[in-house]
Amino acid sequence: MKELMLSVAAAVSLVSVAAVSPAMPAAHTVQIKGFAFAPKSLTINAGETVKFVNDDSEAHTVVADKGAFSSGGLDTNDSWSVRLQKPGTYTYFCSLHPYMKGTIVVQAMHGAMRGDN
Repeated sequence: MKELMLSVAAAVSLVSVAAVSPAMPAAHTVQIKGFAFAPKSLTINAGETVKFVNDDSEAHTVVADKGAFSSGGLDTNDSWSVRLQKPGTYTYFCSLHPYMKGTIVVQAMHGAMRGDN
């Protein structure tokens, strides 16, 4: 009986921890392949991370048009991540191949208060 009660108490505590733990922000991946970003457009929530993976045979960069981020050079199989906190639209390009362009739309977190960022 004592073992059963301990098992029930342990199960209840695990459920309680799971219920109050905040959800982990989602991670998103943009592949660089064939001299293009895929997906070309991505919508995320504020605070989430976008990982860029260079699967191309050439070096590339990821540079925001308004200077919000810059990856530096990414050789084949290199990756680089950026966490975007502020809602807005971020357009970016490859500085080595400026015709390669993409867009990330960052939405405010659901339920977040204004002025959090």
